[in-house]
Amino acid sequence: MDQRRGKTKREWNAATGFGFAANHVKLALQKKRHGERHGMTIGAILHGRTGPVISARKEDTVRAVIDLLAQHRIGAVPVMEGDAIVGIFSERDIVRLMSSYGPEALDRHLDEVMTKSPVTCDSQMAVIGALSQMTQKRIRHLPVVDGGRLVGFVSIGDLVKYRIDRIEAEAAAMRDYIAS
Repeated sequence: MDQRRGKTKREWNAATGFGFAANHVKLALQKKRHGERHGMTIGAILHGRTGPVISARKEDTVRAVIDLLAQHRIGAVPVMEGDAIVGIFSERDIVRLMSSYGPEALDRHLDEVMTKSPVTCDSQMAVIGALSQMTQKRIRHLPVVDGGRLVGFVSIGDLVKYRIDRIEAEAAAMRDYIAS
C-alpha cells in the first residue's frame, strides 16, 4: 500500500493520470538518450533556413573575409574549394593571426591560415550529440555535410537556443497536460 489516500501505487496512478505522464516522460528520456526524439536533429534546425550558406574560398584574403563576416554579422565561415569544404575561418583565427603577424595578416590567403580538416556532422545527428561534440573539441561552429555536400552551418548558439526552445515547449505541454 502506498501512502496516497490508502490506494496502491497503481490505483493512484490510474486515478490521477500521473502514471501515464510518468511513463511518457520516461519514454521521452529514453528516446532522447538515443537521439531518436522527433525533430531534435541538426536537420530540424536547418529546416526553416533559406538561401545559401555564407562561405569563403581558400584563395580569399583575410581582409575580404573580415568584411564578409562583418557584413553578415556572423562569427565564422566554411572555406570551400569547389563543392568541397576544406576548412573553417573564424574570429578566433583572426585574433590569433593579428597577435602573431600584425597588420600583414590581412593580406594572407585563407589556405595559409584557416583551420584545416574541420569537424563536421550530418543533418541526421541529434542536437545533443552535436553539442557534446562541439564542447569536447572546443569548437563553436559546425559545418553540416550530407552526401559530401555542404547543406548548412550551425553555431553552438544555434544549438543551445534550439534546445532551450524545445525544453520550454515540452514543459508547457506537460503543464497543460497536468492542468487538464
